[in-house]
Amino acid sequence: MAVHPSVIKRHRQSLKRKERNQETRSKIRTLIKKARQAVSDQSSEPATLEIKAVDKALSKAVSKGILKRNTASRWLSRLARSASRKSASSAE
Repeated sequence: MAVHPSVIKRHRQSLKRKERNQETRSKIRTLIKKARQAVSDQSSEPATLEIKAVDKALSKAVSKGILKRNTASRWLSRLARSASRKSASSAE
């Protein structure tokens, strides 16, 4: 490891950021799992609420630079598409 104070500070900051980002990603993945479970249970109202929670968390992560915009859009799109497929199949 380097001896320069600025490098030491940068390393310390990067570790803090890494920990914060991992925590946020973990929370998002947990929310996505809950939403998928709600969709597979075919309960439309809780699934809608879970998807809204995922959307909010993804938007916040994108605004903070934790996730890229297209990644968040892709995850949300897949979730919404699976929810609409389940609701369409249950309506038939």
